Amino acid sequence: MQLFRCEKLMRGVEQEGEVPDERTVLKTTLNIAWPSILESFLISLVGMVDTVMVSSLGSYAIAAVGLTTQPKFIALAVFMSLNVAISAIVARRRGEGDRDSANRVLVQALIISVALTVVISVVTVIWADPIIRLCGSAPDTHDAAVGYLRIIQGGMIFNVLSMVINAAQRGCGNTKIAMRTNLVSNGVNIVLNYLLIGGNLGFPKLGVQGAAIATVAGTICACVMSFISVMHPGQFLSIQDFFSLKFDRRNLSAIVNIGSSTLAEQVFLRIGFLVYAVLVAKLGTTAFAAHQIGMNIMNISFSFGDGLSVAAIALVGRSLGENRRDMAKIYGGVCQRMGVLFSAAISVVCIALGTPIFMLFSREEEILRYGEMIMVIMAVITFMQVAQVVFSGCLRGAGDTKFTAVVSLISVTFIRPGLGYLFCYPLNMGLFGAWMGLAVDQLARFLLTYMRFHSGKWMHFKI
Repeated sequence: MQLFRCEKLMRGVEQEGEVPDERTVLKTTLNIAWPSILESFLISLVGMVDTVMVSSLGSYAIAAVGLTTQPKFIALAVFMSLNVAISAIVARRRGEGDRDSANRVLVQALIISVALTVVISVVTVIWADPIIRLCGSAPDTHDAAVGYLRIIQGGMIFNVLSMVINAAQRGCGNTKIAMRTNLVSNGVNIVLNYLLIGGNLGFPKLGVQGAAIATVAGTICACVMSFISVMHPGQFLSIQDFFSLKFDRRNLSAIVNIGSSTLAEQVFLRIGFLVYAVLVAKLGTTAFAAHQIGMNIMNISFSFGDGLSVAAIALVGRSLGENRRDMAKIYGGVCQRMGVLFSAAISVVCIALGTPIFMLFSREEEILRYGEMIMVIMAVITFMQVAQVVFSGCLRGAGDTKFTAVVSLISVTFIRPGLGYLFCYPLNMGLFGAWMGLAVDQLARFLLTYMRFHSGKWMHFKI
């Protein structure tokens, strides 16, 4: 328990009320964190399973699906930023005991999301061909990637609405609801992958497009479950009790203030990720396929940090809403220390089982050689990755989103692609150079968010 002692985490913060004992703090954190960690882990695991199942079609299929990753996330950037705002505001309103305001935030966010989704979905479906070409597609991957992207973007409305509702639920600490919806979604996805990719049990063999259909079907199920979760009268989040088409200035202002900074952060992230992915794609289909496998595995380590980040947003936001800055710092510190434990376990797995894990995706000799290198780098990166994700969650939960946007601009938009290009091409280090650029990016983000968290400035933001 020494690792989580409240006295160690309270340094530099004036006590503002009775501080619970270490066991209570850890129990509260775990109750909110474990469903989010499990949910994020399973989403990443299903993404990895998707790649394993698609890999049966060949390395071109892995690369084709990989090419759609950044366009998908760029299209979702505005909604991901909106969701951060929703979680932070709902958490703050929960701390303030303002149920009416929390529900108005959710309803307004749903209305905004529907309008934006229609526009973005239509644009990305129509322009899928040039978008994939811009991402660096090769002749053997282009058509499959275009077909996959059109199906995913055509059904994105279900994913977006589910994300919005789940973000609000996480904000008020109901992380189990989001976990259940994603468990069902992932289960449907895997089953339909089996049926549609290879054409099993009499179903048509649709290949890469079958994987896209399976993903959309899973999000439809998740969307239905998410709406059911906010239709029960009397609970903290219930659009049945508070549905209104009117926009109130306080909540709309909070959404815009937090969401605009987070949107800038998402734009910076996606530009950097896209440029970086194009650089790697230029190394060839085999190198890019190995890179895509590595990124799928890396998402597993990210999932632990992401789950803890969700817990940090909810706990920090609620504590600040209750005017308990001391508890906000304690909860942030506990989430961070839990991240260190997860990182150590992931690092051991990467070193001990790196090659066998890569063999789940491919048995090609060249891909496995790349895999050995990638897993060693990943064993080091995971500590910085998980730590910076959790620190960023604490900052977002407090409304300090402008700082996280600046961090993304510096690190992801410039450092990762800039050093990736330098190491890959002028220094002729190939895929190893690309991953070294990624490692420096993670180090920069860790150092910047670490210093911000320990400065305490984030505890004084008003939402």
